[in-house]
This record gives sequence, structure tokens and C-alpha cells, in this order.
Amino acid sequence: MRDECAQVVVVGAGLGGLSAAVFLAQQGIGVLGISKHRGTSPHPKAAGQTHRTMELLRRAGVADEVLAGSAGVAGGLVIKVAESLRGRVFHTIVHEDDELDTGLSPERHGMSGQDHVEPVLLRRARELGADVRFETELVSFEQDDDGVTALVRDRPSGREWTVRADYLVAADGHRGAVREALGIARQGRGPLSHHIGVVFDADLADHLVQDRFTLFYLRNQAFTGVLAATNTERRNVFTVEYDPARESLADYPPQRCAELLRIATDVPDLEPDIVEVTAWEMAAWVSDRFRSGRVFLVGDAAKVTPPTGGLGGNTAIGDGHDIAWKLAAVLKGEAGPGLLDSYEAERRPYAELVVDGSFANYVQRFAPHLAGPDVPEPIDPLRLVLGYRCRSGAVLVEDDDPAPMEDPAQPSGRPGFRAPHVTVEHDGAVKSTVDLFRGWTLLTLNPDWAAADVTAPPALDVPVVRDTTGELAKRYGIGEEGASLIRPDGVVAWLDPERPTDATAQVTAALTAVLSR
Repeated sequence: MRDECAQVVVVGAGLGGLSAAVFLAQQGIGVLGISKHRGTSPHPKAAGQTHRTMELLRRAGVADEVLAGSAGVAGGLVIKVAESLRGRVFHTIVHEDDELDTGLSPERHGMSGQDHVEPVLLRRARELGADVRFETELVSFEQDDDGVTALVRDRPSGREWTVRADYLVAADGHRGAVREALGIARQGRGPLSHHIGVVFDADLADHLVQDRFTLFYLRNQAFTGVLAATNTERRNVFTVEYDPARESLADYPPQRCAELLRIATDVPDLEPDIVEVTAWEMAAWVSDRFRSGRVFLVGDAAKVTPPTGGLGGNTAIGDGHDIAWKLAAVLKGEAGPGLLDSYEAERRPYAELVVDGSFANYVQRFAPHLAGPDVPEPIDPLRLVLGYRCRSGAVLVEDDDPAPMEDPAQPSGRPGFRAPHVTVEHDGAVKSTVDLFRGWTLLTLNPDWAAADVTAPPALDVPVVRDTTGELAKRYGIGEEGASLIRPDGVVAWLDPERPTDATAQVTAALTAVLSR
């Protein structure tokens, strides 16, 4: 047995785990990532990246590489509830001419699948110095007041050793052993349905909308399921509901899958190449806690959401970024340990909104027979993605508005909300405010605020910007006199709309409070 040390051990190398590794390594934190699997996911699932996710990937320096995976389906999105590809349409959720890019972000909406995004994140994590190892599993772990000791095993050889770390991030999925070992229960509607997933190759170009990610929820007399294109030429995905009490995966040989595909596509002579057939469960769960001592749950380890809404993978990336910048701040001595309390306080309510909204979509698209007063109201996806309000000790909220979201097209700039995208002039170039937020940033048009001298870490950037459109003063609620303190994740931490009386003292006090120092 040999021993190793790392500042953070990340268990799992999916979207959540790799995101955590990327953003920790980007901030100089020593990361060991382990995964029991042989490599990244080969499955074209979790397709689609929201504007918020793309902004985070932009900070990681991989936005363009991720977007490259959208080739062939980058033109937008089409979602229909129908009998089959050419059959009766019951409901169109996203029309062919609907515009996804609303001008609220400098980034485009992505359409890449998990099989493309994970390798991009893996390469970036290793490039930044993270040590990510596959076929390496967590055997057990113990934590104490000073850190976590993990026993890990190399699966091919069986060799075991210990790793001592300050913190552990559990990104090991919905069946992850870490959450179970911690005794953290889950609440929710639980299993919703069971599905046979079929990855197949066939030329459906004449049956799908060109250059758009096409998704059909199918309600057919023969089955209930989904058919979707992918960013890979001829590669498509089909799922069909089944009852595990009456059938199993063995009851879906390639011949039967091909017959179902002919019905789904309205192509009687279709001869699909069946690549893979798997069984999976659609469920809705939220863990009771996202943290236990020095261990944090991210992604599907923290919540399991129906894919009806496309936010499972996006939320995992958001979790990974959120815990990463907060752990980095504590490990670098910029923040007190109390900052870590804000992870669950901010991410768990968001997970509940995501799961509720996705369940409402599930009922509408898959199971209208479940409609009733106990089904949550549908949630506007733009409000959920760009208008959510973080509430914790890491933001200084002074108003008493209880609303969890606001319209991002009419941003208020109040603490807790995402700092809105506004085009400004900075360093002689026209750019988005989103690109100014690499660390802690004080955004102001008043030179009195710009004179704030904050000597204690973290470093505070006060960019000199020109508000050529007048939008910055309005959308940030700072006018010509005030200032807005922006966190490294692009969330407003504190706002003062007035001219400062003592800029240094006021900004220092705000930083001290939100960083739990």
C-alpha cells in the first residue's frame, strides 16, 4: 500500500466530476480525479448546453471546442409530441423557426452530446494539471476534522492505496456509493418509468429538420418513447418505455428494436444498424443534503432529474463550477470555511426547481394521464437558466422579495442574481461584462469606488469600463454613482447604488461578510 496526497479528491469523471476538476485545477488546486470506468462516456446523451453553461465553459477556455460538437445540429432545436416522425402532431414545444439565442448572453446555446463534451473537459483538466485516472475506484473513505482519507483501488491490478485530501467531491452518479456511505437519504417522486435505449445508425436526413437538434416525444399505439438525432452523422437515439415486471432487456433483441424503429420513423423498409441497446430508469430525486462535513455531492449524486428539459448535465456542470470556486477560495485562504455552507444553500433549492420543472415537462410530454393538482407548474426555462436567485451567506440580500427567479430580459442587478450580459468598452475593446468576471470584480462607473484599496486576498479587479449604451447603469442597478460586487461565478454578491462614503471600508466589509472571514 502506498499513500498519496491531494487537496481535493473528485470521485467520478462525468460532467460534474470533470467540471469540478477543471475549475479547481484552473485555480491552482491540486486535484486527483478517479473513475471506476474505462474512460469517458461513449453515449450521445445529456445533449444541449444552456447559455449559462456555455458561459462557464467560456471561463474554462473550452466553449468553442464544446460548440464544435454541435456541427450538423447547431441551427437550433425542434421538439414535438407526435405519433411518429410523419404522424399526427399532438403538441409542438419548440418550433422550427424559434430562436434560442435571445441576446441575453455572449454565448450561443450548444447542442453537443455528453460523448463529445466529456473528452473536451478531460483534456482541459489534465492540461491545467489535474490528475484524472480511470479504472480507479473508491473502496472506502473516512473523514475527520482536518481532512478525508480515501482508500482507492486500481481495478486491473487490484492494488490499493490511500489518498489524504482536504476535501472530497462525490460525482459518482445516482447510484454512487459516497452518498449511501454518508447515510444521506433522498426525497422525491422516485422512479417514473423504465426505458430501453437504442443507439442506432440510419440515414434519417429526409425525415428530420436540417441543421437543428430534432427531438420527438412519441405517443404511439405500439409504444411510448423518444426519438432524437445526434451531432454524429447517421447516429440517432431511440427509447421506448417498458414494464420491468413483465419484460427485460433480453426481450428487445435487434430485430424487435428495428421493427419499433420502422414504426417510429414511418419508414417501413428501414434497416437500422443497431449500435447498442441498454435499459435505464427515469426518476426524480433530490438528496436531503448536498454536504456532509468535508464531502460534497454534485451532479446525479445530489439530484436525479427526468431528462425532459435537458438540465441534468447542465446542472452537473453548474454544481462542479460552484463547489470548485468555493473550495479554492477556502483552500487558498481567501475565505473562511463558512463559505462552503453556501454550496448546499444555493444549489439544493436550484436542484428542486430543476426537478420540479422537468417533472412537469415529463407529465406534459410523456404521461398526460398523471396531470393533476400535485403536478408543479411548468417553469420558464429562461428564468430557470438565467434568472435564478442564489440565497446564502455568500450574497448580501437586503430586499424582502421571496421570488426564486426573475425575468432575465428585465434584470434588476440585485444580489443573488446572475450579473447580466451588457456590452461595454474595456481596454479599448468592445466586450461582454461576462468576460470581466474572472475573479472578484467591482463594477462601477464612479471613480470614487474605483479608488477602493482592498489589500487582503482575494485580489479585487476594478475594470475601467465605458457604458456606451446606458445599459450597464440600468441593468446593474448602479446608476452613475453606485457599484456592484461580482463573485467569481458571475453572481452579484453585493450592491450599493450610492456614492461611497469610504469605498475601501465598504468593499472590504462586503467581502469579509460574503467570504465568511
